[in-house]
Amino acid sequence: MKFFPLVWAGLWRKKLRTIFTLLAIVVAFLLFGMLQGVNSAFNATVEKANVNRLTVTSKINFTEALPYAYLTQIEAVPGVSAVAWFSWFGTYYQDAKNFVFSFPADPVRLFDMYPEYHIDKAQLDTFEHTRTGAVIGVELAKKYGWKIGDRVTLHSTIWTKADGTSDWPFDIVGTFEVPTDSSQANQFFFNHSYFDEGRSFGKGTVGWYIVRVSDPKLSAQVAIDIDKRFENSQDETKTQTEKEFQQSFLKQIGDINFIVTSILSAVFISLLFATGTTMMQSVRERIPELAVLKTLGFSNGRVLSLVLAESVLLCLIAAGLGLGLASLIFPALKNFIGVATLSRSVVATGVLFAVLMALITGLPPALRAQRLNIVDALAGR
Repeated sequence: MKFFPLVWAGLWRKKLRTIFTLLAIVVAFLLFGMLQGVNSAFNATVEKANVNRLTVTSKINFTEALPYAYLTQIEAVPGVSAVAWFSWFGTYYQDAKNFVFSFPADPVRLFDMYPEYHIDKAQLDTFEHTRTGAVIGVELAKKYGWKIGDRVTLHSTIWTKADGTSDWPFDIVGTFEVPTDSSQANQFFFNHSYFDEGRSFGKGTVGWYIVRVSDPKLSAQVAIDIDKRFENSQDETKTQTEKEFQQSFLKQIGDINFIVTSILSAVFISLLFATGTTMMQSVRERIPELAVLKTLGFSNGRVLSLVLAESVLLCLIAAGLGLGLASLIFPALKNFIGVATLSRSVVATGVLFAVLMALITGLPPALRAQRLNIVDALAGR
């Protein structure tokens, strides 16, 4: 620590250059933190998938509907203990940027299938018996200031009503919480019967089925039996575990890991060249000063350590600032990406990258400083 003032002074010898270099590294680690945080949020959602739930979709595509008549046939499959269904409604509130994750569903089957969704029994009963009733997650209620008793109109980008309009009015009759994953409390559920009666097309179909198996060990066999039941029919099915379904859904967006890795690789490679050039220039300008240090008794190893320490200190400060900014931004994005945080592994990886980058960019100029000949350096040669 006794050499810290010397390292700090060397680092800020050219304040403007140091500031710009620092900002470039901060932006890189801000991007690293944001992308890794979003990636971890997606992965966390997948890992929280229930082991005894299956998702039954069309074999053609997730967006293809399935007949409502499949319900009784799926319920008859050995090992199936409960079945629920959903449809993608695709709505926004007032403005297209105010997207709402809304789904028509059977009230009783919905909350039986997802016991992690907590709702007051009286509100569930009202939901079941109110044709235009809807229940909303507490996070969604906070976002728009909605409360029980409000009448809300959502505009569907997919489903038109029999009168040709796409505005669907709902009466909010309850709210629910999801203690295990608050990002799930951003959903809007309403009565499937109201949806099926009101839509102008697709009547008698659902988007997908959710199946609960009596024993997780039976999941693979139940999935096979369900798909065999509808094999060679007009609407063949693809049954997956909840985890597999969520992974495949994310892959429709893109290979998140590949995207994150590609972007970060490009950013850090560019940064290596920029930072390395800056460090080389810094040492080149200070050759006489480093020669003076050697004259005063600093060994070659100590001079090398001082130059490397400047690089490490700069990268660690920038990494800390970048990762810190990312953690502060995540709460503001909760409604868009769910609960994303910087895990210890992400922070540790960021610190490791910072040290590695510092060593790669700082080692060439440090070795040059180590090999300095005092006479030549002081003579300006």
